[in-house]
Amino acid sequence: QPQLVESGGGLVQPGGSLRLSCAASGLTLEHYGVGWFRQAPGKEREGVSCFSRRGGITTYEDSVKDRFTISRDNAKNTVYLQMNSLKPEDTAVYYCAAVGVQFGRCRLSRSDYPYWGQGTQVTVSS
Repeated sequence: QPQLVESGGGLVQPGGSLRLSCAASGLTLEHYGVGWFRQAPGKEREGVSCFSRRGGITTYEDSVKDRFTISRDNAKNTVYLQMNSLKPEDTAVYYCAAVGVQFGRCRLSRSDYPYWGQGTQVTVSS
């Protein structure tokens, strides 16, 4: 049974940084497209960044470009989301997701991803 487990969330002041981790078991992330999504209270779950299955092409949502970086450590079967210059509007539960069948560039579309983690809370507040 594929399983994704997020960690690294917490409380951080505006302008601070966090690194989220998504550790996988039951699947090899190197062969999957992986996405990070977030859901703030009362809002829809939205895509933040993704890593294409082939070629390692990355995609970022406009509001996080130049602040967030997605990366992958194949040896650890883990995908990371480095978040810098955090803002209060980045407060949300962050989820990682994976998809085994993916053609071309990854998309920040929830429906593309069948495997999901349980989420980790990120709170940006002074």
